[in-house]
Amino acid sequence: MVGCGDVGLRVVQALPARVRVLALTASADRVPELRVRGITPLVGNLDLPATLRRLAGLAHCVVHLAPPPGEGSLDPRTRSLLRALRLRQLPQALVYGSTSGVYGDCQGAVAMETRAARARSARARRRIDAEKSIRLFGRAARVRVNILRIPGIYAPNREGGTPRARLLKGTPVLQAQDDVYTNHIHADDLARACLAALWRGWPQRVYNINDDTCLKMGDYFDLAADLYGLPPPPRVTREQANAQLPAMQLSFMGESRRMDNTRMKRELRLRLRYPTVVQGLMPLAGA
Repeated sequence: MVGCGDVGLRVVQALPARVRVLALTASADRVPELRVRGITPLVGNLDLPATLRRLAGLAHCVVHLAPPPGEGSLDPRTRSLLRALRLRQLPQALVYGSTSGVYGDCQGAVAMETRAARARSARARRRIDAEKSIRLFGRAARVRVNILRIPGIYAPNREGGTPRARLLKGTPVLQAQDDVYTNHIHADDLARACLAALWRGWPQRVYNINDDTCLKMGDYFDLAADLYGLPPPPRVTREQANAQLPAMQLSFMGESRRMDNTRMKRELRLRLRYPTVVQGLMPLAGA
């Protein structure tokens, strides 16, 4: 596991007990926590390539969920990881968690994996760079690699994993005529998708990892408000949103797409436990 945060820990939990798991961590403080969970910690830092040499030849499979740096248009962390993996016996499979943001603004159109990546944000361009590095690695080293394009991750037992806090703050959403389509995946289903890709992913394949929900962002928050018994968020024009909301939130309001998950279901044979956000958010209803 490279990037053993919330989703990474869910991946580990979903593995059979007989599987030995090693996890890269940049923090020695996490070593006891990982050991308690039955994970062998490997202290190393993706920003310090010399600390990654010990990763070479240790694992048959790699799940890479670590994010790129916070600036620039490249992902040197992924490049450093791939260089380290080349030093000894190569893994058989590598799964990388990318972002649906690589598609850019589709203006509400359906985004299939064959659609060209047209990222607008620097954050998404860094992911495109990582995808390119991983594809080149897979072809050159003959390692089966899969890229998972992931939208908004949610789960009631994930920190900040539901709209509840935002609803309590009364953060506005766009009025209907300005609103954008958004996509989601429950964190547990994402973890299962990572494992399905490890075992069943087609070589050098990209997969959209999203549920079956097709909602605009404001409708998603309205639905959550109904489930939690909270007032719906106020609706504002795009001009008002530009004046009131921080840049990060605005970036998600500037892109509209409906992701197609047919390939995930057909090739990975993943049956979603939470096919809609209604089912995924229900455990918190009335909380």
